[in-house]
Amino acid sequence: MKSLVGSEIFAGHFKNRRALVTGAGSGIGLGIARAFAEAGASVLLVDRNPLVENSAADLRKEGFDAEFAVADVTNEDQVKEAFERVVELWGRLDILVNNAGIITISNLEDLSLDDFNKVLTVNTTAVFLCCREAAPLLKASGNGVILNASSGQGRQGFIYTPHYAASKFGVIGLSQSLAKELAPSGIRVNSYCPGIVKTEMWEYNDREWGTRLGNYKPGELIQEWIDGIPLKRPAEATDVANLLLFLASDAGSYITGQAINIDGGMFMN
Repeated sequence: MKSLVGSEIFAGHFKNRRALVTGAGSGIGLGIARAFAEAGASVLLVDRNPLVENSAADLRKEGFDAEFAVADVTNEDQVKEAFERVVELWGRLDILVNNAGIITISNLEDLSLDDFNKVLTVNTTAVFLCCREAAPLLKASGNGVILNASSGQGRQGFIYTPHYAASKFGVIGLSQSLAKELAPSGIRVNSYCPGIVKTEMWEYNDREWGTRLGNYKPGELIQEWIDGIPLKRPAEATDVANLLLFLASDAGSYITGQAINIDGGMFMN
């Protein structure tokens, strides 16, 4: 991945700031971690996949300050250990990005309680766990930022994903509540709502929704949806990262409690 436009604009802006990004082993999370590293931050990449070690190593080879922690963000003890790693490395934290997330697609009758709960636990409960552990460190920084991954489905639930929609609506509500509670401590909390992004998850989405919504061939449904986007393209991980750089920067210092779409105009509100 080449240097991001956003990280060029904010070059050096995050020097001496420390960021933790969950779900950072690959995809959007890795793009976010890279963007903050390119803009000068020290970054801890957190992922349940041990390959996150390789992602951090690759960033270090390019001269960036990147470390890793293998942790399942739904596991309370492992979340605590990840933040203990922050203290061990830096003794402080300035930015938390709760990016980890999953989706499954199922009609209602076949959606098990286990699958329903798993999606809510990864997408919503894990955000709570990480925010709770981060709060003391962010308060100490005096200028902390929390950025939580919601979705276009945090705006409007879509067919065959009631659990995913519920989880992403939940992230927005959680973020608004924390924004009010933590503002007196100088901490800003916002959520971001991606639409279609070029990731493996969207290959799964295209396949699973496509078979349920008209027996589409692979690639046909997602292209139909992309054609309906005003900007006529899916997002790259860099598009999402650029938004988060702004929200975490001093330029975004008067923005808190917001859920901001990054979807090319799919949802306008």
